[in-house]
Amino acid sequence: MSNVRHGFEAQVVEIPLERIIADSQLTKGALATSKYKTILGSIAELGVIEPLAVFRSPRRLGDYELLDGRLRLEALKELSRETAPCMVSTDDEGFTFNRHITRLSAVQEHKMIRAALAKGASEKRIAEVLRMDVRSIRERATLLDGVAPEAASILKNRQAAPKVFSVLKKMKPYRQIEAAEMMVAANKFTATYAEMILVATRVEALVDGAKPKKKNEISPEDLAKMESEMERLRQDCQAVEDEIGDTMLSLVVAKSFMARLLRNENIQGHLRRHHGDLLASLVSTMDAIAADNRVTERE
Repeated sequence: MSNVRHGFEAQVVEIPLERIIADSQLTKGALATSKYKTILGSIAELGVIEPLAVFRSPRRLGDYELLDGRLRLEALKELSRETAPCMVSTDDEGFTFNRHITRLSAVQEHKMIRAALAKGASEKRIAEVLRMDVRSIRERATLLDGVAPEAASILKNRQAAPKVFSVLKKMKPYRQIEAAEMMVAANKFTATYAEMILVATRVEALVDGAKPKKKNEISPEDLAKMESEMERLRQDCQAVEDEIGDTMLSLVVAKSFMARLLRNENIQGHLRRHHGDLLASLVSTMDAIAADNRVTERE
């Protein structure tokens, strides 16, 4: 185990904002979205709960390039903060860190609220900052109570509806894990789909007293057929997902290699002077790979 290399340095460090380089461009209107305003209000009232992720710049000594936390960085600048808490990555490869999340998942939101409560913030104040009611804050704070850690981990970066976790709590832990895997394989994270899995769940896989809707209307034969079809669908989806994942990983590796080449000013300058169209096409292709990778996020 001594040969295992950690993805981040052990300590969270405070880095001056002027030393953090953000290469990615914000989408038009990103700073006018409710998401950004929520982040801005949260940082103003509660501070930065989740540190930014950076790596040491190979181009300029003392600078850091941003891996994750673009909107948090902009919020800190708007609030005239001087430094940002950062985790320093030991590798600059994009696919080693999940930096393409465009909005908080239910699990991430749960962790953010729990962290704010642990810091002493009141439910009422958090509700005001996040523009929610107190009841919603309480529900999100207890979102994972009764959910198997493995199931929560599978869904932590997925845009699963909060009601999905209420449905999962009606199943025993091993069935929760199976249900989470089926949702990922089918790329469906709605409460309706979770209810369908619940309906197809045998009684012995349910927690005591849990009864799925319309369970009594399904015959044992229909239930067996449904389970068989869902298992076949899960296997088919998993096979497709694995193939797409391998292809995307290869593309991301190639993109990272090309990005490193373009960091060489001589190479980039030569392409700009003599092969401008080729450089533009290459950059466009790299952007397209990055955009696709946001959808097929892989840890």
